[in-house]
Amino acid sequence: MPCPMYHFSSDHDWIELALHLDKRNVPDDSIENSVRSILQDVQNHGDDALVSYTKKFDCPGFEASQLKVPMQALETALDTIPKGDLSLIEEAAANIQRFHRQQKGHSWLDQTTPGLITGQLVLPMAKAGLYIPGGQSGDTPLISSLLMNAIPAQVAGVERIAVVSPPRMDGTINPYTLAAAAVLGLHDVYAVGSAWAIAALGYGTETIPQVEVITGPGNIFVTTAKRLLVGRVAIDLIAGPSEIAILADRSASPEWLAADLLSQAEHDALACSLLISPEPEILDKTRKALKDQLQNLPRQDIASSSLSQWGGLIQVPDMRTGFEFINSLAPEHLELCVDDPWSCLSYIHNAGAIFLGHHTPEPFGDYFAGPNHVLPTMGSAKFASALSVHNFMKKSSLIAATSDYSQRNADKVARLARLEGLEAHARSVAMRVKTK
Repeated sequence: MPCPMYHFSSDHDWIELALHLDKRNVPDDSIENSVRSILQDVQNHGDDALVSYTKKFDCPGFEASQLKVPMQALETALDTIPKGDLSLIEEAAANIQRFHRQQKGHSWLDQTTPGLITGQLVLPMAKAGLYIPGGQSGDTPLISSLLMNAIPAQVAGVERIAVVSPPRMDGTINPYTLAAAAVLGLHDVYAVGSAWAIAALGYGTETIPQVEVITGPGNIFVTTAKRLLVGRVAIDLIAGPSEIAILADRSASPEWLAADLLSQAEHDALACSLLISPEPEILDKTRKALKDQLQNLPRQDIASSSLSQWGGLIQVPDMRTGFEFINSLAPEHLELCVDDPWSCLSYIHNAGAIFLGHHTPEPFGDYFAGPNHVLPTMGSAKFASALSVHNFMKKSSLIAATSDYSQRNADKVARLARLEGLEAHARSVAMRVKTK
């Protein structure tokens, strides 16, 4: 049996399943202690620590001179990869840029109150650090992760973007990653990975600049390092294992549903793939399709483990109950594989990204359509959002009062300050009255 069956009809059913799924996110204190040690080592010893860790875990012959990837390597990568692949990267980048340009915030002023101007100044952060995993020994470059993290930073107007990615055994980075960086016009690419790369971005070293915000996916060491640096830098989010929830009615194709569930199950043995439907026949046929499709999947072992441990085919009494389940789950990815998905949209309150209709599988969002694929997981879509231009911007409030405004309102402000026992606050505004 590749995927267990569940029935959901009440909050009690949800509580049991939620407790089960929460087991995917149990913290490991030994990892945190190890990461703390790495952070301190990099803070104290800079490039020397980076080289030491890289020699130990990635490239035995690594030298400090290899930390910064030369511009020539980026330019050469453009000629190294097939032209068709390069055009594909450029098209995906254009789609992502078009979507994120709609997000850019603007400064504003409000002058509706006589004698007072208030507003907000919206500015980009000066420096951003992007972590891009190397994939399996560098053979599966995460091109999409580079596009999804770099483009919002560029649209925001970040002046300096530092990209870190673990080197291969020979000390180089996959040419596809370098070509994508070249397409975007990125110059600062560094061959360094894991928690020590995050530490370098957080503290700065002789070679790698300290940044204001760190984004990008990674393993538990990367995620833990980002979490421990919160307060020193901003981060995108604390990412958990991948998730997909699919709501399906009788119009859905079981073969397509199975393929979509597997698209997340192959990510990680901790990934969660759930199909929700009031149609027993759809659930049963999808179960059979999963078994068939697993037979020839290259990552069969990972996907099978994911489905058996954390997946589920969930029968609900009706679509309304299905909406309730989804809002309780708050999935990273939600597919509405129903006859009229737009009519369902108003019932969905919690989801990282929503894919509408039978012809909108989740991988369109991962790679090509434009919306960001860095999304909240583990139920955090109830309060968090996808990575966006806003992650790379900061807002300063503006206040400008005239003498008349100060005279009219000083006593009010002083009274509020004294109610809180802050006499110096009160005198600060009261003096404006005395010196009229």
